[in-house]
Amino acid sequence: MTGGDSSLSAIIVEQGKILDFVDGKTQRFETPDEYVRQEIAKSLVREYGYAKTSIEVEFTLRLGTRKPRADLVILPLESEHIQENAHIIIECKAPTIKAADRKEGVGQLHSYMAACPNVQYGMWANGMERFCYRRVVKGGKVTVEEVPDLPAFGRGEEEAERPRFDQLKPATSDALLFAFRRCHNYIAGNQGLQKPQAFWELLKLIFCKIHDERHNDEVEFFTAANERHGVNGPLKVQKRIEALFSQVKADYPTIFKTSENIDLKPVVLAYLVTQLQMYSLLESDIDVKGRAYEEIVGSNLRGDRGEFFTPRNICRMAVAMLDPSEKQLLLDPACGTGGFLITAMNHVIEKIRVAEMAKWGNKVERAEKAAKDRIKKFAEHSIVGMDFNPELVKASKMNMVMNNDGAGGLFQANSLEAPAT
Repeated sequence: MTGGDSSLSAIIVEQGKILDFVDGKTQRFETPDEYVRQEIAKSLVREYGYAKTSIEVEFTLRLGTRKPRADLVILPLESEHIQENAHIIIECKAPTIKAADRKEGVGQLHSYMAACPNVQYGMWANGMERFCYRRVVKGGKVTVEEVPDLPAFGRGEEEAERPRFDQLKPATSDALLFAFRRCHNYIAGNQGLQKPQAFWELLKLIFCKIHDERHNDEVEFFTAANERHGVNGPLKVQKRIEALFSQVKADYPTIFKTSENIDLKPVVLAYLVTQLQMYSLLESDIDVKGRAYEEIVGSNLRGDRGEFFTPRNICRMAVAMLDPSEKQLLLDPACGTGGFLITAMNHVIEKIRVAEMAKWGNKVERAEKAAKDRIKKFAEHSIVGMDFNPELVKASKMNMVMNNDGAGGLFQANSLEAPAT
């Protein structure tokens, strides 16, 4: 960028407003439904691969004499932005609006889809729930049916069955937080479990997802479009996930008992898998995972004993000031969900990778192989965490595994107690 370049200029966002992600210049009022819309827009671009130029915000539709505005409309690249070319419609609502709402629920989305002759997919989301639909023609009659997800850019219906690992997307912004909330609330609302029990069932699934990404050659953590409903489809999903959980229990005996099972109805399980299957948890940014995980943990395990989770930016600041190395022991005597330890661990891991890249002349394969051994040794022997709350210890072990595995050095203990003499 040259000193005389006037194409880039700072944008001052007014208080109480938010900058539109799609056009980068419109300032919209920062309302709950606007927050949902901006997060969905980010997801469409960063995770689904749609170009910003293909997305229209507040796109005016014609429904008889009415002219409502759809929140987000995706049109084919280089096509004219008219109603007849609309391909996907997304309606975004505040969390207080329910899907069954007469005026603003999923029925509103269905009416918008019906008014656009070439729309193939639709999504309704409120930050807590998300429903995706596909237009189908049966016996000459046009209807919509629920599907697990919208297609990513350039993918057709025939590719929407078993995903490939190279098609999984790192979660960005609050997309993973939304997914965790949806799953947690869906378990509580459809399985009859209290929210703390729903939380532990969700964590079992997160472990299954991570195990699948780490150890399998083909994706097993998925629900095909025809497996969401009926009897046989959800049972197929249940069988795949139970096989993954058996492997998880064998790998982590200090976290899961051999007698534990995933206590979810097959149809509930199938829905939850659809909400997580498109993400690569291992490739997602540490702060994205940390924020999503710690919020869902905090809403369930934070008790009334003065337990507070340190914000991620404070963790990063403290770790940057300490600048730990792999030859030092990292100890957190009140580790909670492991936020400080994970931030410090990843700080050291990055230093190891940089050092190996310099050593091997930026030859990535040789550097990664050498770094892998150093990282494994460091994670296994140089990270120690304690917490008095046994459930938080278990949750912190899960958090460690979701990031980089230093779970072996976490223990339930009272760090204020005098050591035995």
